[in-house]
Amino acid sequence: MADPSVPTPPPMNPTAGNAASSASSGDASKPRNLADVLREFSEHQKKMRDELAKVIVGQTDTIEQLLAAIFTRGHCLLEGVPGLAKTLMVSTLANILDVSFKRVQFTPDLMPSDITGTQVMEEDESGRRSFRFVEGPIFANILLADEINRTPPKTQAALLEAMQERQVSVGRETHTLPDPFFTIATQNPVEQEGTYPLPEAQLDRFMFNIKIDYPSAEEEEKILTATTRGESVSVNKILSARAILNCQRLVSSIAAGPLVIRYAAQLVRATRPTDESAPKYVRELVDWGAGPRAGQNLIAGGKAIAAMNGRFSVEPGDIQKIALPVLRHRIATNFQAQAEGMDTDSVIQRLLTDIPVPEPAKMERSK
Repeated sequence: MADPSVPTPPPMNPTAGNAASSASSGDASKPRNLADVLREFSEHQKKMRDELAKVIVGQTDTIEQLLAAIFTRGHCLLEGVPGLAKTLMVSTLANILDVSFKRVQFTPDLMPSDITGTQVMEEDESGRRSFRFVEGPIFANILLADEINRTPPKTQAALLEAMQERQVSVGRETHTLPDPFFTIATQNPVEQEGTYPLPEAQLDRFMFNIKIDYPSAEEEEKILTATTRGESVSVNKILSARAILNCQRLVSSIAAGPLVIRYAAQLVRATRPTDESAPKYVRELVDWGAGPRAGQNLIAGGKAIAAMNGRFSVEPGDIQKIALPVLRHRIATNFQAQAEGMDTDSVIQRLLTDIPVPEPAKMERSK
């Protein structure tokens, strides 16, 4: 039974592609409750995973986190050594969505105007000159910023306003980006020569920092088998831009109870060495912890995980599931941590073990 305290979002509108008819079948005049909409949403995300599985082998957690970011208007930073299909994963994801997609290869000589666009002078037949704005590749629904750490901070900063405000300022004019808009950036964490580490302010704009690991032995054999046949695989489009916006409204309507919010707040506050609730090892190993935006992303990501599993409300397990990608780029460990072999992931895992889930308040029996 649907929770009456949760507002029912508008009906989803799947794209008129190959996979659209099944979700829109039935009596259109019959009002649907939240359970029906959640069931339809769950079917769509399962179809998206099936389409991605045609091209991408394994990486189930990574795909789940990418989908969670899309359904919550978040941006992602993918980290992994070359050859782990980071670019292929993003481009395939864009192919199953009926939205515009642009890829920018970041290089040391890339200028901000190469991303945002620039003003060009035009002359009409009467000799009158005027400026016209030519949009850059950032004016797309999905922007793939490939090897973002290979471009100088000046160009990296060109993404800041776009990622946070979803608009671009050029001269005296402000141009609104299309909706939905996502930035998915990749970077190689191994090779540091000729790279420019992302500033903390821009790192905080990313909802998830997703680390992609090597495939298992079985997955690697499947990759070698599938990619050496010389066959091309086509994927079907699942959701339109309008359907994605409806999915985002649905996810935002998922309930997050006081206990879940308290748990997320306790996790975030425990990462700050100056907070009284921080454990001793955090005060010794961490220079600075996560800010309030981390808590917002924990709740938003938890809502996406709950909705993808067909649930009406967020559970503490949903927060624990996305704690690593949400927090790992918002915590700075010191030299003592490095000496002890502790990185940010180790600190977060220890916090997930040590910070208990709040117990619900016991109701006192009236006399």
